[in-house]
Amino acid sequence: MSLTLDTYRLLGRSGLRVSPLALGAATFGTEWGWGAGRDEARKLFDHYVERGGNFIDTANTYTDGSSERLLGEFARDNRESLVLATKYTTLRRPGDPNSGGGQRKSLFASVEASLRQLNTDYIDLLYLHLWDFTTPVEEILRGMDDLVRQGKVLYVAISNAPAWEVSRMQAISDLRGWSPLVALQIEYNLIERTGERDLIPMAREMGLGVVPWSPLAGGVLTGKYDRDDLAPSEDGTRKNFNLALGTLTERNLAIVDVVKEVAAELGRTPAQIGLAWTLRNPSVTAPIIGARTPAQLKDNLGALDVEFTASQLARLDEASAIELGFPHDMLARDTTLALTRGDMTIEPRR
Repeated sequence: MSLTLDTYRLLGRSGLRVSPLALGAATFGTEWGWGAGRDEARKLFDHYVERGGNFIDTANTYTDGSSERLLGEFARDNRESLVLATKYTTLRRPGDPNSGGGQRKSLFASVEASLRQLNTDYIDLLYLHLWDFTTPVEEILRGMDDLVRQGKVLYVAISNAPAWEVSRMQAISDLRGWSPLVALQIEYNLIERTGERDLIPMAREMGLGVVPWSPLAGGVLTGKYDRDDLAPSEDGTRKNFNLALGTLTERNLAIVDVVKEVAAELGRTPAQIGLAWTLRNPSVTAPIIGARTPAQLKDNLGALDVEFTASQLARLDEASAIELGFPHDMLARDTTLALTRGDMTIEPRR
């Protein structure tokens, strides 16, 4: 069954209703050398909203603040209808140790700056952006809860953090009556599936909606690279960036080959196949699409109409499969299951 942007989903344990594809606003602004200027960014925003989209993702330092400023300008006339998500923890002033990180001083200053840049009185969803391994979790959670109680933030969430830390935070929030985390942002796509080991099962059990970033693996899943691109070039290209990140490899191009095959069978683009695979995962709430042009956005939204056969899904899963490792693989063995179940059949909890 095909989806639409106004087929809304609940975000985690909350009652917040969001579109099944989020619009990433990291492309709003040209300060990083590859984004969309104001007029192009406005077209992206308008097209997404006109199609029924309401979930837009940014961060306090994306494109040096232009992302939030442009989003605030574009959202001025329909602010109440939108779910604006932003983040904190990235360094806002080089050399100032407290202008970044998860601590209370960084949190409150970042939120105040985001409110000004977004030209709004409140933030719908605030993420801790990057885990810093230094701030006590109680300090983070209490600070977030204080902002919710003040009405400056409605919901809180987390991104790019170890699963055990997130689950510990959620347990502490529940025990102390603080605002719970309702969403988890992770890198997740056909090339990067390691979140299936612990992060995604943890999110499902703890009531966090999974919001994948980079669902097209930095553009690798669009099919624009081939084996010739495995050799670095001298100029500073996106290809070299993907090589440095390890997303452009022989293994990953083999996955792209299967994506292209399925795309040809369905009369779709590889990008639509990559997005649709992530979108159809029952643990995923809304992948974030990072289009830079209206044409790219329209193509990405076509993923909502993709319907796979069981065979096609199986081929994509097999090509991209990972080992879950210990203890997951051990616990899934028939010999291990027999130790706790014998020859009985016990259905898993639904």
